[in-house]
Amino acid sequence: MGYADKVPVQRDLAPDDLIVVTGAGGFIGGALVRYFAEQGYTNLRAVDRKPLPQWYQRVPGAVCLSLDLSEKEHAARAVENAVEVYNLAADMGGMGFIEHFRVECLRSILINTHLIDAAWRAGARRYFFSSSACAYNTDLQKDPNARGLKESDAYPALAERGYGWEKLLSEMFCQEYWCERGLETHIARFHNIFGPRGTWFGGREKAPAAMCRKVIEAQDTGHYDIEIWGDGTQTRSFCYVDDCTYGIDRIMHCDDLIAVPINLGSEELISINDLVSMVEDIAGAKLQRRYDPDAPKGVAGRNSDNTFIRQVLGWEPSTPLRTGMEQTYAWIAEQYADRKAGKRVVED
Repeated sequence: MGYADKVPVQRDLAPDDLIVVTGAGGFIGGALVRYFAEQGYTNLRAVDRKPLPQWYQRVPGAVCLSLDLSEKEHAARAVENAVEVYNLAADMGGMGFIEHFRVECLRSILINTHLIDAAWRAGARRYFFSSSACAYNTDLQKDPNARGLKESDAYPALAERGYGWEKLLSEMFCQEYWCERGLETHIARFHNIFGPRGTWFGGREKAPAAMCRKVIEAQDTGHYDIEIWGDGTQTRSFCYVDDCTYGIDRIMHCDDLIAVPINLGSEELISINDLVSMVEDIAGAKLQRRYDPDAPKGVAGRNSDNTFIRQVLGWEPSTPLRTGMEQTYAWIAEQYADRKAGKRVVED
């Protein structure tokens, strides 16, 4: 998947201006570091709490630092001399993690508060915050036939407990640092980003990766069944990672989006049952389905309304879900085979 079909982004950056990406040892952060390296930027600082051997990807030429950004001193070190700061650091995962570890999710507020203050003190030109669709009012997400969520639907506030409230409050920090202190901030609400080089086992994986792994496991073991959380009627939209990294770049460098939250997601809604069917078709398999009504399943339906991003940027995420799932399945199948052969894979 490339960027040839996307409009070049206008940035007032020199090739050697320092770009800092936090959460860079994770899925989206690592992809963003690689994206900027491919754009020709040579002064990249990648920061993550995980020890370096546990990073999902390390981009040649990027300076990689293992720092716990919930510590004020580490946040200051991370953004020293930065021109732009991209905050993708958070303690989070799929719905199983979000529902069972709300305190850990809430503690990410320490990262956000320390990092934005450090960026302001360091004189950074721009600051990006990765928010989430979990910040939206949950009363609007009780029907699988979900209408798209508009940016204004975050208020009156009734975010998902833990993770959603942490994101919503951090958005407010971004807006106030712009209004009161003049730090240019940009905010994107991610809608279920997926793709290769992401978490695919261990409890933090999201639905697309989990379904790929489960189908691969079923074929490998000969046990042709699959467990689905809930009744499978829950609906979501999923945004491919290449669209996400390009979207971050466009949002960060748009003067009309300073301190203005905006959706970054696809409008292609699909049920979990249909997502399983898609993965079965990609794999050439047919599995018996077992439903666990007591498992974490999140809201009944959630989709992105892309009216605003189309209006402001003249662009929206457009990679078809099937195309992204084929890429994701192929990568996870390779990872699965490598792990079975005793090779090290991400998160081992």
